[in-house]
Amino acid sequence: MTNQELNDLKNRFVANGAATPTTQFAERAENAELWDADGNRWIDFAGGIGVLNLGHRHPKIVAAVEAQLKKVMHTSAAVISYAPYVQLCQKLCELTPVRGPERKAMLVNTGAEALENAVKIARAATGRTGIITFDGAFHGRTMMTLAMTGKVLPYKNDFGPMPGDVFRAPFPNPLHGISEEASLNAIRTLFKTDIAPHRTAAIVIEPVQGEGGFYIASPDYLKALRALCDEHGILLIADEVQSGFARTGKLFALEHSGIEADILTTAKSLANGMPLSAVVGSAKVMDASGPNSLGGTYSGNPLSCAAALAVIEAIEEEDILARSEQMGKMLAERFAVWEERFPAVAHGRQLGAMAAFELLNSDGKPDPQLTAALCAKAREKGLILLSCGFYGNSIR
Repeated sequence: MTNQELNDLKNRFVANGAATPTTQFAERAENAELWDADGNRWIDFAGGIGVLNLGHRHPKIVAAVEAQLKKVMHTSAAVISYAPYVQLCQKLCELTPVRGPERKAMLVNTGAEALENAVKIARAATGRTGIITFDGAFHGRTMMTLAMTGKVLPYKNDFGPMPGDVFRAPFPNPLHGISEEASLNAIRTLFKTDIAPHRTAAIVIEPVQGEGGFYIASPDYLKALRALCDEHGILLIADEVQSGFARTGKLFALEHSGIEADILTTAKSLANGMPLSAVVGSAKVMDASGPNSLGGTYSGNPLSCAAALAVIEAIEEEDILARSEQMGKMLAERFAVWEERFPAVAHGRQLGAMAAFELLNSDGKPDPQLTAALCAKAREKGLILLSCGFYGNSIR
């Protein structure tokens, strides 16, 4: 079918809230390229929204999924388990920067599910209910994670009251006038005005904000946040759904700070296109809830687990961490050139290959209209770009 024929079907049968505004349909893909239903070639800088750190259809991952497909496609780990599930949990416990020495993991399907379960585990482990997140955060589209997400449009506007006992602090962002000390003081103020520390189960932070604009929490800030949590017996949850799995030059962005979380969530490039997410934490915390309290029908699907094990091997064998650092340096150099050439380009930033720049108007203010126009023009030229950010003016 052609793009037009498929678009007609989409307009007729796909809910507007779930439909992409684009009129092209991916027919096949390879590495950083894809071809649409009309045979047009695209360079893909979206990567399935951070899901394809190893590219479309990496041969090692395809082979692992095909091999697993010939053995077991699904049983549900809640009915009878299978080797890839426990083997992947072992690998994640060995590689993830969470407090130990004993660690445990559990698998679900999406980033939002991972965050939902992290909150459940934190509440069970502490006997507390309060959750603190940050402005600009994106933690998912389920009701609990919508409450945690720090941006109304397009995610929260139409869906009524959010779950309670979720509170928000400003993310440390000097570009938005928020110093690190101001952010920490805002949390201390929350303890006095909204949620006492002895009722706070966890503080949840993205070491590098994803949808919020690729803003980076510094090592000093993360160390101070770790100390604040320890002072009050609060669990620190690192949301590495987007920043994990080699994007930043480390397997996890938290590693740049030298601290460890109590719980860490990961998804997206964990299985490089197969639906999978994980929650990893100290064994005592992870074992806090009762038997059969965690999981789901498809959680830790055998095919997805096989893909993730192949991802971990490929990252090591192909030295992807070094590649991420190299690409980050190339991007930083290019951003600096653009900032010299084009008055609208500013605030280039990167941690490894997780990089972004902003577009500003003549008054130096965020320019989301220009950002949207740039993404549209890029598509006309065969390049898929994504914008992001609190003001919608960052190109990631």
